[in-house]
Amino acid sequence: MVKVLIPREWDAGETRVASSPEVVKRLAGRQVQCCVERGAGRQAGFSDEDYAAAGADLVNPGDRATWSQSDIVLSVGPLGDNTAALKPGAVVIGQLAPHNNNALLDQLEKGQLSAISLELLPRISRAQAMDVLSSQANIAGYKAVLLAAADLDRFMPMLMTAAGTVQPAKVVVIGAGVAGLQAVATARRLGAVVSVSDVRAAAQEQVESLGARFIPPPEQGVPGESGGYAKQATMSFLDAQRAGLSEHLNQADVVICTAQVPGRPAPMLITSAMVSAMRPGAVIVDLAVIQGGNCELSQAGQTVEHHGVKVIGADRLPGSVAHHASSLYARNLMSLLEALIDQEGVLKLDSEDELLAPSLISLDGNLRRTDLVPERATSSEMTP
Repeated sequence: MVKVLIPREWDAGETRVASSPEVVKRLAGRQVQCCVERGAGRQAGFSDEDYAAAGADLVNPGDRATWSQSDIVLSVGPLGDNTAALKPGAVVIGQLAPHNNNALLDQLEKGQLSAISLELLPRISRAQAMDVLSSQANIAGYKAVLLAAADLDRFMPMLMTAAGTVQPAKVVVIGAGVAGLQAVATARRLGAVVSVSDVRAAAQEQVESLGARFIPPPEQGVPGESGGYAKQATMSFLDAQRAGLSEHLNQADVVICTAQVPGRPAPMLITSAMVSAMRPGAVIVDLAVIQGGNCELSQAGQTVEHHGVKVIGADRLPGSVAHHASSLYARNLMSLLEALIDQEGVLKLDSEDELLAPSLISLDGNLRRTDLVPERATSSEMTP
């Protein structure tokens, strides 16, 4: 029987948990024994009693005996030092932040651990139910608009009152990925007029289907996409994109920034000079702040005011809806585990599987994705 551990998150600011009582109960049906550290789900609204009723064994946080006996550890974010207690061959699954992370690779190599980094799951039909980036980005896009509306100095919808008509707010969304499209849908539901900028011309149909206006990218040097994500753009293209955005930002009440490139700094699309030209009272919510931000002034976890414009570095929005964020994340992981654990309860890691080829960064301590940390890579290719 496979033994799965759901620990308390190592990051004190993380409110989510990697599994829910619902998923613990489903795992039990696949001959999987779940151990949950006490208090792991408290901030997400799941009590220890909920997990126990679902069939989980409750253990003390950091209990080395439990860690040493676990076959799989499920996490939301990177793990702390407790991985040193794991047995060789144990599997760590989570959003491990592997890009340029030498410490993680050292940890996996030294402990002879296997690791699946969920950020690297391929964007293929088979992996849709496992896509944690999409489930969490949906929440971030939704919450970003509510955060902006709370700080905005005017209404979102058009209102017709006895005192006169109030015009709807103008919202610009940068990036039409999952977070961006959810931001569009939420802003439209609130009655705003929405425009969307994206480097992919193919996004126009999705944007317009939600009732928003598409801002076409510059004609020259469009970066395109790879694996479902936008590629990094050239400096000349970014200059042209910033020039095209300026006139829209000057009229905007709200700007939602979602443009990111996996493993790279986020494209800087809004300079401080562009912010200075916006109207006082406008709000920018930057969801790309963890990767440096789409706005030059963004600071993670802080609100910066510049010439009357509020710039919100929104780095933990999924955690602000911890219950649903955890529930969706747990279901994503359940779908992945169903592909890895057969009906007899045997765990199989096939490095040739299209799911695992890009996301299995280590197999029994043998590093397969040293290309994620350029200084460690002997070539740009994935090693076997």
